[in-house]
Amino acid sequence: MIIMNRDREILRQLATEVAEISASPGMTKLKEDWKRHNALQSPRPMICVSPEGSWREIITEKDLLCEDELMRSFERVLRMKIYWATGIGDDTPISEYFNVPYQVKETPYLLGMEDVEQRVSDTGSFHYKVMIDDLAEGLEKLRFRKVTLDRQESERKLSAAQESFGDILKVRHRGQFWWTLGITAEVIKLIGLEALMIDMYEDPDGLHRLMAWFRDEHLNLMNQYESLGILSLNNEDDLIASGGIGYTDELPKGNGPVSYRDLWGFSESQETVGISPQMFGEFIFPYQLPMLERFGINCYGCCEPVEGRWEWIKTIPRLRRISVSPWSNKEQMAQADGRNLSRNVRKAVAYIMENYQDAITLEDVAEEIGVSAMYAGQLFKKEIGVSFKRYLSEARVEKAKELLRSGNYRIYEVSRMTGYQTTQYFCNVFKKVTGISPGEFMEYENKEQEK
Repeated sequence: MIIMNRDREILRQLATEVAEISASPGMTKLKEDWKRHNALQSPRPMICVSPEGSWREIITEKDLLCEDELMRSFERVLRMKIYWATGIGDDTPISEYFNVPYQVKETPYLLGMEDVEQRVSDTGSFHYKVMIDDLAEGLEKLRFRKVTLDRQESERKLSAAQESFGDILKVRHRGQFWWTLGITAEVIKLIGLEALMIDMYEDPDGLHRLMAWFRDEHLNLMNQYESLGILSLNNEDDLIASGGIGYTDELPKGNGPVSYRDLWGFSESQETVGISPQMFGEFIFPYQLPMLERFGINCYGCCEPVEGRWEWIKTIPRLRRISVSPWSNKEQMAQADGRNLSRNVRKAVAYIMENYQDAITLEDVAEEIGVSAMYAGQLFKKEIGVSFKRYLSEARVEKAKELLRSGNYRIYEVSRMTGYQTTQYFCNVFKKVTGISPGEFMEYENKEQEK
């Protein structure tokens, strides 16, 4: 690719400024602060101010000096980094990396989706054109999206950035293919928000089928990106979920090609703010959970109040962060689990929820939070009201109930997935905690579903 000298000079000057900012002691400290924050060890709250749609007003087209369109896109990113550090001055770290996303295309669910957003201008409000007005007929027309990677274009853009300023910043392929796996925004694109609300009452079976289709479609999409080998880690200077930076030493979970267990996961359902917690638990959350189960660490929530939904949200495996928005009741969320737990106990609970499937011991938990095993046991009894062993058993049984309820696993499989060496011991613990055996629990759940 031929790069004009003037464009190259502009980019190199900006890249040099970014490199100087990223190398400052303050930025190094911010990265470590975010790691501590994400490990539940932060001595202070972290502040992340993301302008999102306002960037076009902060850095306008007139501010961009490059002539080539690709160079202008690089210039915009560099100027955003500089403004974030010098104009906003929050806790967002500016790194030495310049990320170039892979170039992909996704086929639509349905023909005509290209103009589903009905707008009068490029900015401001819009509404969706209803694509499906009959769920039964519409489901027959839907098709899973197909992902196509344009390797040539991906390499062209990567090479252009490397050639322009690759000796100043570390240029790499990296980027996320979606913001959320919440599903509801995608459903609303097809049937509209009003229909989503009404169908919960007038056509619950049809809506369940549609939500199940979207769950399976999203899982299929995830599999395609993983098979293409283009998943990117999001454990560094990556914006995660509804506010936060991805820096953590807990990801990736292993070596080799990136898989979902190496990533932060995120879901929300802010569009359904008007429904009851029970409807959320029936129509929304069960279809989000299978995707979140695949990620290494999870976040939940955006603008929706979450206190009424906590009963379900708290069951998300490896849940690390939830969004308590201005519309949430902060007092209720602060006491959501009914206890005012110390930082040590909260960290211990997080460790258990992340590692319940392994043969963890009180000594492991104590080492994780930096206290003796005896003191860790005393903390559990004092603040939670049960022993560590009891708490671990209850956490494992709750996860086992989710797996059994899905109908996808046999009892012996669930026992292994929840940290038990033998099925018999698992069954004994399950009955001790719930009062019934796993088999009786499955029979009860099946009868409930048949009602």
